[in-house]
Amino acid sequence: MLNISKNSITDFINPQGFNSFKWLEKGKVRKLPLYISLGIVVIAGISMFLPWTQNIQAKGYVTTLKPDQKPQAIQSVLSGRLEEWFVREGDFVQAGDTIVHISEVKSEYFDPELVDRTMEQVSAKSQSISSYDDKVKSLETQYQALLQARDFKLEQTLNKIEQTRFKIASDSIDLLAYQTNYLIAENQYRRNLELYDKGLKSLTELEEKKLKLQETQAKVNVQENKLRTQKNELLNFQIELSTVASEYADKMAKSQSDKFSALSNKLDAAANTSKLQNQLSNYNQRQKLYYITAPQSGYITKTIKKGIGEIIKEGTDIVTIMPEVYDLAVEIYVKPRDLPLLSIGNRVRFQFDGWPAIVFSGWPNNSVGTFSGEVFAIDQFISENGKYRLVIAPDPNEKAWPELLRVGSGASAFILLTDVPLWYELWRQLNGFPPNFYDKSNGDYQSVKRKAPLKSIK
Repeated sequence: MLNISKNSITDFINPQGFNSFKWLEKGKVRKLPLYISLGIVVIAGISMFLPWTQNIQAKGYVTTLKPDQKPQAIQSVLSGRLEEWFVREGDFVQAGDTIVHISEVKSEYFDPELVDRTMEQVSAKSQSISSYDDKVKSLETQYQALLQARDFKLEQTLNKIEQTRFKIASDSIDLLAYQTNYLIAENQYRRNLELYDKGLKSLTELEEKKLKLQETQAKVNVQENKLRTQKNELLNFQIELSTVASEYADKMAKSQSDKFSALSNKLDAAANTSKLQNQLSNYNQRQKLYYITAPQSGYITKTIKKGIGEIIKEGTDIVTIMPEVYDLAVEIYVKPRDLPLLSIGNRVRFQFDGWPAIVFSGWPNNSVGTFSGEVFAIDQFISENGKYRLVIAPDPNEKAWPELLRVGSGASAFILLTDVPLWYELWRQLNGFPPNFYDKSNGDYQSVKRKAPLKSIK
């Protein structure tokens, strides 16, 4: 009461009879705020020395630890037309179960007897290879026969040459004998002629000697002609020898040429057969691909292509499948400035979407509804969002993650670092410094806790 007005009520009312006026007494009003302020300061001062676990907070989502456990799209290797579905969304399928059947859309594969006709072509080409093998064997036999015939012919001709040489030698000796007889007959004729001229020999005896001379002359001429004939035969046999070698060389070369042609045709037939066998194998495999099957056991989560009669191209996603068995992990992204503080094995606490939790980021032991993990992998290259990706695996020594947790769920991560006093953490946050990461075992922690602010200010 300020008592400004001249009409005061203090004469009519006693303030001491009201509790409100008692609480408003001057002395008590000054002491209560002081006590409250002192209590707050004391509590805050004590709290400044409480341990606080430094942490790096990040957002992420649940994924799988192994690549083959992630949700995947089932694709078609071939272009085709959807003919029949064998699954629905949410169905569980075993590895190898048929998902959908497609039909052919390319004209070169329309023939329903394509595989059988190709098998016939392969059989025909295989038989042609056998025929070429037989032809090669026949030509080899022919070549050996020609080789033997050539050797026989050459040997025969050489024998003839040798015989002719013997005949020439014999005829040469006979010629010398005939020439000797001619000289004797000629001498006898001359002596008889002289005696005839002297009248000592008769004309008859002279004519006999002359006749004998002519006979021996004829025999010499005959023998000379015979010797020339033998020499000509020798020359002909020598020419025949070279002719036989040339003739059989031509025949043998032709036989070898035919053999190599047959071998070439055989190799060509073998290549064509191999090509047809490759086509046959491709056709068989292509027909198997008309039925698209599940690559692994899992759940059909979404059908991307729908309906019957729709045309799809090769490599087109048809359905997505979630593997039956998978190891959960969490994928988060951290800032580049925090990356040097992290290493494989760092402990992490999670709050998953859909699981209520009370989180005290600096006091993880007092948090309720959180789950533990550890850093499993760190990317070596920055992501497109300007951060580094971390993969967090469950901690086998802590409480298991929820069984109903699904891939794709959101997660809030707290990567736990070192323990510091609360006053140091407030100072760090006000200055915007990154967390410290020190090992308590080597004694650096205590010195840094006391001197880090002064060093930072300097």
